[in-house]
Amino acid sequence: MKKLFALLLALAMVLSLAACGASEAPAATEAPKADAPAAEAPAAEAATGSVYYLNFKPEADAAWQELAAQYTAETGVPVKVVTAAGGEYSSTLNAEMAKDSAPTLFQCGNMAGLKDWDEYCLNLAGTDFAAELTTDAFNLYNEAGELKCVGYCYECFGIITNIELLEKAGYTVADITDFASLQKVAEDITARSAELGFSAFSSAGLDSSSSWRFSGHLANMPLYYEFRDDGVNEAPATITGAYLDNFRNIWDLYIENSTCTGAELSGKTGDNSKADFTEGKAVFYQNGSWEYAGLVEAGMDAAKLTMLPIYCGVEGEAEAGLCSGTENCWAVNAKASEADQKATLDFMKWVVTSDAGTTMMAEQFGPIPFKAAKTPENVFFAAANDLTAAGKYVVTWAFNHTPNVDSWRATVVTALAKYSADQSDANWAEVVTAFVDGWAYEYSVVNG
Repeated sequence: MKKLFALLLALAMVLSLAACGASEAPAATEAPKADAPAAEAPAAEAATGSVYYLNFKPEADAAWQELAAQYTAETGVPVKVVTAAGGEYSSTLNAEMAKDSAPTLFQCGNMAGLKDWDEYCLNLAGTDFAAELTTDAFNLYNEAGELKCVGYCYECFGIITNIELLEKAGYTVADITDFASLQKVAEDITARSAELGFSAFSSAGLDSSSSWRFSGHLANMPLYYEFRDDGVNEAPATITGAYLDNFRNIWDLYIENSTCTGAELSGKTGDNSKADFTEGKAVFYQNGSWEYAGLVEAGMDAAKLTMLPIYCGVEGEAEAGLCSGTENCWAVNAKASEADQKATLDFMKWVVTSDAGTTMMAEQFGPIPFKAAKTPENVFFAAANDLTAAGKYVVTWAFNHTPNVDSWRATVVTALAKYSADQSDANWAEVVTAFVDGWAYEYSVVNG
């Protein structure tokens, strides 16, 4: 599952739209008509517009159907939900948009998709719905600077932390606010590991079952800050590696304060790393929100878990939040009637502000970047929401831009493994080459 997730992320920039699940024909499932008494809802005739949502998550179909029916019962506004089968969203959207009764609300998950559908995407700036957002980090803007797509949920990754072990070492989560403080805590734990009975970090395994955490997710750190500085919002032909010293900072910290030596990493698996953490052998474990269920199933107490940002020594990083991203973005059909556009925007606002809507979103999607968001059961999502609410900036998923991703990552992993066994400057230079020259090469392979 973790590999599939990483692969889907890596393919994000070459797919204009994405979906999950099986590849069967789209399931045209519509919300049942409400039978609410007139005292509870206006007469259907009073509605001046309607909503047609083309949903792209089959696993959330039943929840959307129920929510749509409730909204219709409360307002009298018809809401139709059609769910495309997994893997068929793009073709379904193309077919539905060609009809007279086209979707009024649809998915447009990345910049490639926005380029295809820009003229169909209403500018959402200034709408009451957009005013409910707590961050702009997951939204998509066209070349004219118009807000065309709003990210309505996200996933995150960072440094998963065992609060109980951290406290046994004499520290709290509040003690870690940047790379310097993380380094101080990690190195102190290492110095006392025999006494404490645990290490700072679980193994940074470079076996194929684990390496994506570092050639993909940890590599996001230097890529994010470089792209932030340079204003990059699509795959560049070249990168400079301006923040690779910061990547070295955090990588050295991982491998020098771990449950194993750097020379052992090439054979360490994802299961080894997870076991280090679940068995109480390490305080810190780099991974994502998707690990929550597995950690709880392994017997860990959710109340004793949290997620810290990945700090690597960049100026101002004390204001950083978790590494978060999404392809779950809503767009409103600019070619729909004004009445249907208004009805759709009203429905969207209700979803992210009402008790029924925010409850469903928390249960089905986890964290949502809106003021009225409910706290999800997943504590890593809760940590992401708390950091965003506190005004921390979101470290977005720059690794989505990686060209020829599998080949580029493989080269980086090979260089990292060699460096980990012998942390010389000469071996680090090979990591830099794999990053920078490898990027240019793989871009040319893909783009000519």
